[in-house]
Amino acid sequence: MAIPKVMGTEIEYGITVKNDRDFDPISSCVLLVNSYREEHTAQILWDYDQENPLADARGFQVEGEKYTPNQQENIARNKTLVNGARYYVDHAHPEYSCPEVTNARDLVIHEKAGERVVEASRREANRVLPSGTQMLLYKNNSDRKGNSYGSHENYLMDRRTSFKQIAEHLMPFFVTRQVYTGAGKVGSENRSSPCTYQLTQRADFFETEVALDTMVKRPIINTRDEPHADREKYRRLHVIVGDSNMSEYTIYLRNGVTALVLGMIEDGVLGKDLSLRDPVRAIKEVSHDADCKLELELQSGKRMTAIQMQAEYLEAAMRYADSHEVGSDTGDLLEKWAYVLDTLAREPMDLHRELDWVIKKSIIEGFIERKGLDWEAPQVQMLDLQYHDMRPEKGLYYLAERQGRVERIVSDEEIDHAIQHPPEDTRAYFRGGCLRRYASEVFGVNWDSISFGIGDEPIKRVLMAEPLKGSKAHVEDLFQTSPTAAELVKNLRG
Repeated sequence: MAIPKVMGTEIEYGITVKNDRDFDPISSCVLLVNSYREEHTAQILWDYDQENPLADARGFQVEGEKYTPNQQENIARNKTLVNGARYYVDHAHPEYSCPEVTNARDLVIHEKAGERVVEASRREANRVLPSGTQMLLYKNNSDRKGNSYGSHENYLMDRRTSFKQIAEHLMPFFVTRQVYTGAGKVGSENRSSPCTYQLTQRADFFETEVALDTMVKRPIINTRDEPHADREKYRRLHVIVGDSNMSEYTIYLRNGVTALVLGMIEDGVLGKDLSLRDPVRAIKEVSHDADCKLELELQSGKRMTAIQMQAEYLEAAMRYADSHEVGSDTGDLLEKWAYVLDTLAREPMDLHRELDWVIKKSIIEGFIERKGLDWEAPQVQMLDLQYHDMRPEKGLYYLAERQGRVERIVSDEEIDHAIQHPPEDTRAYFRGGCLRRYASEVFGVNWDSISFGIGDEPIKRVLMAEPLKGSKAHVEDLFQTSPTAAELVKNLRG
């Protein structure tokens, strides 16, 4: 039986400083991350010793050197938050990795909490910038100068399921799920065919089918084998093919449907072969087809639209839900998935309340009509960018949200709560609880461990190899009987 799909996202944000001719993205990112303050703070290292980004899921180790920053740089670039998240500098971008969750609804809550964390730190950072300059952040995927940055999804999977099987079933799914996961984009990049508007921000940047890289020759299926859990039991599927989404409805479908499909792969219920003749070409073709009518060529010689291919997965999921134990939100996910596919087949623009790419297209088309412009106008590209602006008073998505013109999945109260509180049903609860209670004695943190520096004693590392252990049900009594970190470690080993 498929294992529970613990999941999370890693969102890289676009960053610039307006009116700064000497803009340095790395120092700006460091300022941003360090501008975020919590009540319980300490200088805590991120434990890079526990990471191995060169391991490939196909069974080998890629040659190369793992970069490990020195202690001062480590502290300057990393923050582990009391809600269990990691907020840090990744190359030249600020990145927010939300805590591990067990369902798509909680994923929406914690990804949206990340938006509020980065915006709060942006406001604080601006207080120390020179007069006349302003830091700006965008939850998007391209700087329009040929650079793309990622929105990565992570899903816990059973190690016994072969990676070859995973890749075969996911390739057509990833290529076609763009019809409801895309964030929308004006024009094209990376030498792709010209278009006025496309479904996604990332499709133009994928150049190969399966590989380990995330920044050069980007693959549709990423092979990083870094489980952040018991390696004998689990793999972490690292998904780099998605967009950074603003719409709660889109985020919910993106992660919820993908987790459901992964469960079906583990349980071996996806029998139909939907392999595409040329996935790299197809991913761009789907993105450039805003009418969602283009037929893709399959290896079998058959031709199907992206919607028809998604409908095959939906039908399999409905049968699966009738015969297997599934999550409590599966019924709602299936209903929304079916509604979206039916509406896309009839008239995509009718989803102007639900899907990012349609919401954005509707806003831009209204602007073009009012101003008498065309799609090539520079104001249109600026409008595209403004959709992703993290400033609540400026971002076009946030404006539509305040005006009640988009569908919500969660409440503002739930999002605000998640800024300071971890999910209660994963090990993130233990991580966040330790930071809240024992921050001054926490030495280092990773997703699957936490280390304590207690007096003159050697560093005490507590392993968290099981993502579903360390939940409130597991550790709340432990916290109550451990007023200090020393007593926590003693009680854990007692």
